[in-house]
Amino acid sequence: MDFFKNNVGKIDRIIRIVVGVILVGNVFYALQHPVGWLGVILIVTGIVGKCPLYSIIGINTKSLAEKAGIK
Repeated sequence: MDFFKNNVGKIDRIIRIVVGVILVGNVFYALQHPVGWLGVILIVTGIVGKCPLYSIIGINTKSLAEKAGIK
């Protein structure tokens, strides 16, 4: 279990950032709810490319090319 290894692929990162921005935007717009913190977590893990939960579970969403350093 390596918490410092990048384990979030490119498409997963994009989805995390988009969904995170939507969740945080909803908090500022109308929904005064703690769901915005989930959005912040998604944005941070999307930008950094590391997800501690993925490390614990053993998931890696990087493609083979990303793992090899080609993309």
